[in-house]
Amino acid sequence: MAADDRLTRSENELAWRLRDAHRRVRVLPVPLDQRERLSRRLLSICDVAKRDLSHAAGRLDLFLLDLDALVSDTPSAGNIAEGD
Repeated sequence: MAADDRLTRSENELAWRLRDAHRRVRVLPVPLDQRERLSRRLLSICDVAKRDLSHAAGRLDLFLLDLDALVSDTPSAGNIAEGD
């Protein structure tokens, strides 16, 4: 990585939040088709992040809210790990 490839603080924060979201989706106890939809949605947020950080951050906020609601609706929600 070149010296000028360093991330700004906001880019770094978004990268960590996206990484955490990917981990959370990966361990969700949901049917495969639902996990695939969530993964595609998350990948589209990653794609937007390449062009517009603030828009991607807003979409990620909404995605995480939906993910939290999905986890709280899961019968075994108390047993879900928040990643590895």
